[in-house]
Amino acid sequence: MEERLQKILSAAGVCSRRKAEEYLLSGRVRVNGRPAALGDKADLERDTVEVDGVALRRPSAHTYLMLHKPRGYVTTLCDEKGRRTVTDLTADCPARVWPVGRLDMDSEGLLLLTDDGAFTHRLTHPAHEVEKEYRVKVAGSISRAIPLLRAPMYIDGEEMVADRVEETGGDWLSIVIHQGKNRQVRRMCAAAGLKVQRLIRVREGALRLGQLPRGAWRFLTPDEVANLSG
Repeated sequence: MEERLQKILSAAGVCSRRKAEEYLLSGRVRVNGRPAALGDKADLERDTVEVDGVALRRPSAHTYLMLHKPRGYVTTLCDEKGRRTVTDLTADCPARVWPVGRLDMDSEGLLLLTDDGAFTHRLTHPAHEVEKEYRVKVAGSISRAIPLLRAPMYIDGEEMVADRVEETGGDWLSIVIHQGKNRQVRRMCAAAGLKVQRLIRVREGALRLGQLPRGAWRFLTPDEVANLSG
């Protein structure tokens, strides 16, 4: 099936669709030996698509892995500011994978990576309501903040809702969401008068971070993939 080259490059894990436009405009992409232009389409079953002289291949089987992301890494394939990226931590993975959703640079915990576009869409689209659980260490009045966090909040014109908010001892909260808006947990905590000191994603759907060491990754099992795929 023919698809726009931006989509093909993104699905192959080469770069984002926006970055793919730059690749096309700078002449780095060729289809069947000819320079490609913005708006061109191709079919990897029929056409040879090359980026910087390297031909893309449609994967015969998809790859799924989970990473324990440490703080200090950005969740992108590459970073124009030269910061460390999560792909630095998965460089020994034999497949070219991309992050499923985001964890900001100061957050840590469970991050999925794959080369499966449909899997990515299912886990990142709010309509599928995939739960994400975070352990959050905070400073401030927890007793005052919890009723605010448990109610719908309107922040910068957006409605944000937590599915569950529980105290887990000390200065820690467990917060479960499914919306996945940008920096949602941090923004909700700030609106409730709390300062986030540490934020760890410990669960996505039925998949838990468990004892995976910080900075390490592992492949998902077929059962784990099936559970996340719904």
